[in-house]
Order: sequence, then C-alpha cells, then structure tokens
Amino acid sequence: MQIPFLIALVGVLFSVGRASPNTGGVSCTVTASGGDDGPAFVDAVQRCDSVTIPRETTLSIATRMNMTGLKNKNIDLLGTVKFTNNMSYWINNGFPFEFQDQIAFWIVGGQNILINGGGTIDGSGQVWYDAFATNSTLLRPILLTVYQATDFAVKNITMINSPEWFNFVNEGENVVYDGINISAVSTSNNLAKNTDGWDIYRSDSVSIINSNINNGDDCVSLKPNSTNIIASDLYCNGSHGISVGSLGQYAGVYDIVENFTSTNVQMYNAENGARIKAYAGPGVGSGIVKNISYGFFTEGNVDNPLIVDQCYMTNATECAAYPSNVYIQDVAFYNFNGTSSGATKSVVASLACSPDGRCNDISVNNIFLEPPPQDGNATYSCQNVNITGNAAYLFGDCATT
Repeated sequence: MQIPFLIALVGVLFSVGRASPNTGGVSCTVTASGGDDGPAFVDAVQRCDSVTIPRETTLSIATRMNMTGLKNKNIDLLGTVKFTNNMSYWINNGFPFEFQDQIAFWIVGGQNILINGGGTIDGSGQVWYDAFATNSTLLRPILLTVYQATDFAVKNITMINSPEWFNFVNEGENVVYDGINISAVSTSNNLAKNTDGWDIYRSDSVSIINSNINNGDDCVSLKPNSTNIIASDLYCNGSHGISVGSLGQYAGVYDIVENFTSTNVQMYNAENGARIKAYAGPGVGSGIVKNISYGFFTEGNVDNPLIVDQCYMTNATECAAYPSNVYIQDVAFYNFNGTSSGATKSVVASLACSPDGRCNDISVNNIFLEPPPQDGNATYSCQNVNITGNAAYLFGDCATT
C-alpha cells in the first residue's frame, strides 16, 4: 500500500521540477539599493517572468512582501535576501495567519513558481530568540510562507536565523522542497525556539527531500489536513523530530492527516525521532491519522526515537476519562536503528494510545534501538494498542499475532 503511494508522489515531484522553469519572457535583475529593497523585489517579480538576485548581493528587506497570485515565475536567488531586525515593524505588520496565531515576513503563491539558485534567506533571528526568552507571547515571523500555491518548487536554497518557523505551506498543492539547508543556532544562552523546518497545513502533495536541518523544534510537522506528503532523505539535528500533529487541538474542528511517508532520515541530538501526537482531555477536537509510514531511520542521542502520544499535553487521569477523538489507523514503523539519549532511562520506543480502540493497525518491523550503556537493556512501552510485525514482541502484552 505504501509503495504505490510513494511512486505516485515521486511522479508528482518530477513533474513539478520539469514544469517550473521559465525559459522565455522578461528577465529582471534586482540589486541592493542601500535602503529597503522589498518593494523593488516585489515589483520585479510581479512584472518579470524571471528575476535574478546576483551573487555577492544582499537585499535588505524592511517591509513585508506579498508575492501571491503569480503565474509562471522563476526567482533565481544567487545572493541573499535578509530581513531587518526591526521587531516593532514586523510585529505590527507581518502577514497574520489565524492558525496558531502566526505572522509572516514573505508570502508567495500562485501557479508554476520556482525559487532556486543556491542563495540564502536570512531572518535575522537572534534578536527574536533573545526577546522571546523574556516574553513567551511574542509574535515572531515565519521566514517563507507558501500560500495558495500550485506547482511550486524551492530548490538548493539555504535558510538561516528564522525568528520562528522556517517554512509554512498553507493551502498548497504539488509543492516540492529539494536541497534545502536550514540552520537556526543562537549565539546567546537563549535557545532558537519553535524554529520548525516545515509546517504543512491544509495542503496536498508536498515533498521535502535531500535536505539538512539544524534547528530547535520539529524538523517537519504535519499540521491539520495534510495529505499525500513525503519527507525523505533528511538529516535533522537538534530537532523535535518528524511529527504528525499535534492534532485535535481545537474543539469542534476535525483534523485529517493521511498518506504520509518518511524514509531515509538521520536524526541526531533530538527530542523525538518519528512522532505522532494528538490531544486528549475535555474540550478538544477530533480527526483521523491514516496510512502513515516511517522507515529507515538512523538515530543518535534522541530522547524518544519512536513515539505515538495520543494523550498529548494531557495527564493520564484526564486521558482515561476523556480519550482522544483523533483516531490513529494503519501506521508502519520499520527499519529503525540507533540510540536514545537516556532521557527516559531504558525506554527507546513508546506507543501510548487512548482507550477504547482509538489506535489500530499499528505494525513495527526490524526495530533495533538501544539506550546508553548505563541504562541497561532497551525497553519498549505500550498502552491501549495492539501491535503487529516482527518486532511486536518487544512491546510485551501489546503484541498480537
């Protein structure tokens, strides 16, 4: 079941890659002015079919950029796009998104768009990391938001110092990220928090491949209504893992994540490896997580190398009284190797589900995970779930034939 899905998405990926480049039309070059280069950059993208930012050029962006409604555009980013650190301006003028109270520096949307060239997008994040340490309600901008876009590709781009999320895909279809290098590293004692590599929301057919991520939150996170997603051939360091969810956060809202494949992932110095998380408790929402595949994970120094948490942000008593209304079905974990950090002592994998059959069709195969030597032999935790596969016996009473 997973293989045809993977082949279909790879086909989409290559079709987007072929369709995106424009070879004709008007070409423009944007160079630094010494002031705010945002308006000139937006104007060039709107007027021209192909826009180049030359090497050795740094565009200073002091005002928000709306590049939505585009068609057949190439942005050849060879130099750098750098957002200013004027926090007051961005807090009051960033593009607002109601979902999880986000704001954005730059929104791009339309049809058949390519951003590539080997250049850099810089969010000047350090001032935000320091300010957030003393004000956890601070609105911080997303570096690049793909909004209402179809046949969109970002290739061979470096992204650094995002104040919060790096990439937000909102209402996109056939979107590809290939060869992206992400880095959010604080130079002070204040961590670069919530610097997710990708957050996908209300989007279909998104591929994230061949990329390196060094950040302070989820490497990739599938938010509600994400379908037909690939996250593969990734190196993640310092992250919170490849996450489905969290889902079921909002009362009266039905969340869907279906058809997700994540393979060939290296995960190091992280809080989680492969993770599914859904809210339980009173006043939460509902939904479905279905047809999820995590495979060929290599992990080192990871707190929770493999985890399903259907009682996310909910204590055991409340979870028993108010089980999660997000059902989890048809999930496969296979070919996991590596070590945990010892943060949970000997536990290297945990499948914790709400009661009443809210999790089913969970399979585990070829799981070889170990804690640090001082924590003894690996143990596997399970709750309210029946597990199949050649590694099911590791989970004790939860194993089924």
